[in-house]
Amino acid sequence: MDTPEQLEEFQQRIDNGEKIEPKDWMPERYRKQLIRIMSQHAHSEIVGMLPEGNWITRAPSLKRKMVLLAKVQDEAGHGLYLYSGTETLGVKRQDLIEDYLYGNAKYSSIFNYPTLTYADICVIGWLVDGAAIVNQTMLAKSSYGPYSRANVRICKEESFHKKQGYEMLAKMADGTPEQKKMAQDAVNRWWWATLMMFGPHDTDSPNSAELIKWGVKTKTNDELRQHFVDRMVMEAEAIGIELPDPNLTYNEKTGHWEFGEIPWDEFWSVVKGDGPMNRERMKARRKAYEEGEWVREAAKEYARKKRLQNEKAS
Repeated sequence: MDTPEQLEEFQQRIDNGEKIEPKDWMPERYRKQLIRIMSQHAHSEIVGMLPEGNWITRAPSLKRKMVLLAKVQDEAGHGLYLYSGTETLGVKRQDLIEDYLYGNAKYSSIFNYPTLTYADICVIGWLVDGAAIVNQTMLAKSSYGPYSRANVRICKEESFHKKQGYEMLAKMADGTPEQKKMAQDAVNRWWWATLMMFGPHDTDSPNSAELIKWGVKTKTNDELRQHFVDRMVMEAEAIGIELPDPNLTYNEKTGHWEFGEIPWDEFWSVVKGDGPMNRERMKARRKAYEEGEWVREAAKEYARKKRLQNEKAS
């Protein structure tokens, strides 16, 4: 069991801004919290390929197809970085994957919404990746070294994705009346779901206080959400897009934009598995995992034979 002396010394390292590395001593609760948050992040990157991958063949030009294909490939890479980082905590990647495919592990609720038009792809790049950057920039300062370093790499690529989405949405908003209407409709449908990405209010979050105490997070859910809203209001105005919130008002005293109440009943419904696309997303991921078993087995056999050859040669 963790002794008071160990916990005090560990907390002192956190307070001093030191990075915790895989071979360092850490509280078991810290390790479990990292496994939960890092694996959930990894699952989200992989599941996040599905809504966009559906539009690769239907993007409006060869350039847009190539951009979307590259982006989906990046998301797969992010998942691999994060699974590798989580494995440093003494868990197996296969166990993590099977826990979300067949168990209780979660991924971001945002990926359980449908992409109805190509404008949704643009809005995902702008809003969803924009929200991800706000969160991941904070996680790049995480107290756990492997998670921090993975997010530094991820943020560079996500920043590019966000710029792509914003540029594509700006073109639609400056296009024909039909294109502008399509762009506005997509923003209307994704705005509130994106605000939910940061998680419940701080008073309702069971893990935030502990994660901040240990330096895994450096800002609360509400702080991150407010920073995101302040940025998006200006960007929406610049391209002539309206955010679907009649309560959106600027508070001169605080210097922040105040916004309406998030539909939390919808959030918790999606988290519990009753979102518009929960079942379809999991069905697609399970199908891919099960049909890809022969590839994993072939790779293991190849590695085994290669190892035997090397042993004989030495």
